Amino acid sequence: MQEPPAEDTARHLLKTLLPNGGGAELRPAPEDGPAAWRVGTGHVLRLAPDGPASRELRREVRLRDVVRPHVTVAVPACAAAGEWAPGLAYVLDTRPPGDSAEVRDVTAAGEEDLAGLLTGLRAVPVARAVPLGVPTVAPRSLENLRREAGIAAGRLDADGEFEAARLGQLTARAVTRLGPQSDAVLVHHGLTGDRLTVAADGHVRGVLGWGGTVVGDPAEDIAGLTVSVGARAAVRAATLGGYGARVCLRGLWLGRCEALVRLFEGGGSLGLLRVRLERAWEPILLELVTD
Repeated sequence: MQEPPAEDTARHLLKTLLPNGGGAELRPAPEDGPAAWRVGTGHVLRLAPDGPASRELRREVRLRDVVRPHVTVAVPACAAAGEWAPGLAYVLDTRPPGDSAEVRDVTAAGEEDLAGLLTGLRAVPVARAVPLGVPTVAPRSLENLRREAGIAAGRLDADGEFEAARLGQLTARAVTRLGPQSDAVLVHHGLTGDRLTVAADGHVRGVLGWGGTVVGDPAEDIAGLTVSVGARAAVRAATLGGYGARVCLRGLWLGRCEALVRLFEGGGSLGLLRVRLERAWEPILLELVTD
């Protein structure tokens, strides 16, 4: 079995890929994978640890080329690709400029950028994505997720983390009304804040992490934005991107319920999970539609 790639392996490879690559600053980039490094300020190097990961990495490069003409934000471009060991792929990507949305707020201009992203994803021909190996995923059950969130909310309430009564806004009638509304489209399926690069003026400059892309429910990307940029910005972006109230609300409630479950389960930075919960539960006017 091949040993997991180490930083020494990455640095040796960079000597052949970039001028002064061997001396470039390397920092782990866990948001891009378990064997990924930021190279200086402009590149990311990823080394696949096994055969399946190699296939996924190569698929992602091809998929980004399909997506790029349709979206208004930058998508990482492949600067170099090959094998770092027999049968094991590497990709050196350019990285769009900007800081993570976890540390920099998105402005109204950034919401327009996100609208362009959602519009562009909807415009990507599914028939071009599926042959690349992009999986098709059925919509999630909002009722099942509400049930899980109810358990989480009760426990978090007991700990003083959340008022469980707030989940009562999502009634059984609302769940029925917020079933899947749209045809399946290309969905990034991982729009966490660390996947969005944001400029000092609040524009969204780029979107990272296309390895988990699926064909499925567009509300999932609205849900992702709900926890990464906040409920208000997510719904405004989705509305600008052409989605109606019910799709926006479905995404909002998927994101809210998911945030409750994730905080209850832990498994990461509790501080970040609390921030994401707070973002997702921002009150928005559109919620009146569910009354």
